[in-house]
Parts: sequence; C-alpha cells; structure tokens
Amino acid sequence: MRIALVVTTYERPDALAAVLATVAAQRRAPDEVLVADDGSGPATREAVARFAGRTGAPVAYVRQEHAGFRAARLRNLAIVASRCEYLLFVDGDMLLHPAFVADHAAAARAGAFVQGMRIPLDAAATRAALAAAPGHAPATLANAPRGAFSLRRPYGLHCTPLARACARLANHFVAVKSCNLAAWRADLVAVNGFDEAFIGWGPEDKELVARLGHLGRHRRTLLFGGIAWHLHHAPAGRDRRTANEARLAATLASGATRCAHGLDAHPANTAVWL
Repeated sequence: MRIALVVTTYERPDALAAVLATVAAQRRAPDEVLVADDGSGPATREAVARFAGRTGAPVAYVRQEHAGFRAARLRNLAIVASRCEYLLFVDGDMLLHPAFVADHAAAARAGAFVQGMRIPLDAAATRAALAAAPGHAPATLANAPRGAFSLRRPYGLHCTPLARACARLANHFVAVKSCNLAAWRADLVAVNGFDEAFIGWGPEDKELVARLGHLGRHRRTLLFGGIAWHLHHAPAGRDRRTANEARLAATLASGATRCAHGLDAHPANTAVWL
C-alpha cells in the first residue's frame, strides 16, 4: 500500500518546518508528501524546498490563492495531485510521533477510514517544541497540555496492542478532525472529495465523513497510536459556523454520498513536484 501524506498550511513557516522535520524522522516514510498551501508567502515555499532536498520521498507543492478559509478546496487539490491509493491528512501545525505513518498504515482496512487523535499543546509547550532539535516530537506526557486538556494527556502513550483494542470503542468519544484523518483515494473519489461549498471554519471534515458513512464505509479510531501534537494558535473565526453546520445537517438528513462541488471541479493536476 502506497501512502500519501497531505500537509495543509497557511502563513506559518516555522510550524511547517517543524512538522516536516517530524515527517523526515518517520520510521515508515510516506511514499509521497504533498504540502497544500493556502496562499502563503515565499517563506513557506522555501521551507518545502528545503524539506524536499533532504528527504527521499517525492514531494509536491500545491497552492491556491488565499481567499478566506478554503480548506476543503485545498485538500481536494492535493487529492487530485496524489498518485497513491491511501491518503493521510494532517495540518501544518501537527508534530508527528516517529511511528505516526506506520501506525496509520497498520490501521488501514478496506471499507474503512481512520480518525487519529489531536493532542493540543499549550502556548508554553508550543514554544518549547518549536525551539527543540529538528524532528523532535514532544515527550509522551511531559510537554502535553495541562488544564482544560488534561484528559487528553494519556493519549500520548504509544502502545500498539491498546491501539488495536480501542479501534472501534474510541469512535464513541473521539471527534472527527481532518488534522489527523486517513482514507482510501478510491473512496474519496467516490464521494467527490471534500465539499467546497464549505467556506470558513468547519465542519467540512464531519460532512465528508458523513458521506463516507452513507457510502458504507465505517470508521476506525486510533488511540495510543498515530499520535500527533497540535501546536497552539489563536482559534479561527467562526462567522460561517451556523451556515456550515446547516450544510452538515442537510447531508446527514439526505443520506447523500456525493457533494456537488468537489473533486470533479479540478480535472487537471496543478501540483509542482520538487
């Protein structure tokens, strides 16, 4: 199975460089890496070029002009560009455990998609992580967030038997988040990818997963594996939240499997392979 790692980013080249360093340190390297950029300045392209120069995996740079929060469209551009049969999506502020890709590869099953965990880091832990040596992911618990996120700290424990045992149980309490999500390319094509009618923050990921469910694909959730730590940042604006949640509700009610504005809007591959 060939795995493409899709990393979305916007105007945070320091975080992206740190994330790509953890990609370079993977025990099981992805078969290709696609960095999907939402219209950042030249520093982002330079970070991608540096990474491409030191990794053995093919690296593609996909870019759209920035016109508000258009994560759905950006991920679709990466799906169109990918040449692998399995896609693993992360955000450009997610530091990956060295076994991250290997864990996702082990969790992949026909007829299923996989949801991983996001472990938030607070501002102090984020500063420490960005200042650490390249490729260094936070310690299992030491740099995990405290306070409101304390219940997530144990998820930094890497344990393959526990991950296998919890694959279905965790579906009931882990939310869908596209910052750590994997699916078969054929399934993504079948549902026409992410719905590009979602402009602004969320929940385009939950709507995609709803259509995958209507298609008959079931969810598996990675706990104690596929570990990724989320670097702290200010929350995105929520001005489109009501309209976007109404769109999700309509999909859930209709049982739709395909969206009207998705992958088929991008017949050409515009990626630049570095």
